[in-house]
Amino acid sequence: MQITELTHLTYQVLWAALVISVLFGAIVQHTHFCTMGAVSDVFNMGDWTRMRQWSLAAGIAMIGVGLLSYMGQLDLTKTLYASNRLMWLSAVVGGLMFGFGMVLGSGCGSKTLVRIGGGSLKALVVFLMMGVSAFATLKGITAVIRVVSVDQVALDVIAGATLPSVIASFLGLQASTVNLVCALLLGGAFCLWAFLGKDFVNPINLSAGVGVGLLIVVAWWSSGHLGYITEHPETLQEAFLRTNSGKSESLSFVAPIAYTLDWLMFFSDQSKVLTVGIVSVFGLIVGSAASALIGRSFRWEGFGSVEDLVNHLVGGTLMGLGGITAMGCTVGQGLSGVATLSLTSFIAVFSIIVGAVFALRYQVWRLERLG
Repeated sequence: MQITELTHLTYQVLWAALVISVLFGAIVQHTHFCTMGAVSDVFNMGDWTRMRQWSLAAGIAMIGVGLLSYMGQLDLTKTLYASNRLMWLSAVVGGLMFGFGMVLGSGCGSKTLVRIGGGSLKALVVFLMMGVSAFATLKGITAVIRVVSVDQVALDVIAGATLPSVIASFLGLQASTVNLVCALLLGGAFCLWAFLGKDFVNPINLSAGVGVGLLIVVAWWSSGHLGYITEHPETLQEAFLRTNSGKSESLSFVAPIAYTLDWLMFFSDQSKVLTVGIVSVFGLIVGSAASALIGRSFRWEGFGSVEDLVNHLVGGTLMGLGGITAMGCTVGQGLSGVATLSLTSFIAVFSIIVGAVFALRYQVWRLERLG
């Protein structure tokens, strides 16, 4: 591949990431798709509608990624979530922190970006706190603590820490076939549960579940197939174009927020280039803003009290710490990671939900104590 061809392909990958994230932001803004909101709806009102939206999105993503893998369009062993170490403690501790933080911060990483697009200055504060604490947990002081503590506790899984790999190794079957079967069965079960909800089938719920799920799949294809080259003309090694991890990635919004701040602060450093993750952060805000302006829901929002400010400061910090420790957020682990059937992703998602429930119970306790 010539340098000119490489440059052209790089632009294609970045533009694809922008389009995908703009659509993602517009859908989430319009449909109110939100994992934290889903947990809150169940906890406060017993309403499972948004949880079924998430289930449909996860099911679509599983099926889509399974098909991509089976057709040779995506190598799951070269994704961000592929590992022979089941880092269960990192997923649990990070997930609990992230889940608790997203309730205090009024939304997860993706919802924070959507709220910024909708005019929330509160979300901008969360964005800054999340980015700083996430970068510190990637490469700074809390990274040192993370590496010498929770990251040391893991299970070595020779076959690979994914559900299909474990099953294929145990039964002595071909991994690609088992992966497809698991994706179809588990993804189909997630979709079926969503559709069994009373009055679930309507344009809003379908556009949220199906739309978000398909965008996760397209993002995987864009990074793992379109952006994959077998031999980089400069390094003569295989490469995934413009990913921060050096592997194929789909949508995620904790580490990319950290890298976005890094890119903005060191813009003149030529080694700091736009990546798929950074472009996705900007695209999500743009898509949300466009949807909010078209739907006339754009509103400037500020803090109502000092306690409100403190909650969002703490929430953003916990999401940055937890998102990196758990290796993803409600989108990164909850949709992109789960779509690969990673065992770590399932543990992280469960822990995020538990952390959110703890935070919701804390908020109820606070209200009762003040009342």
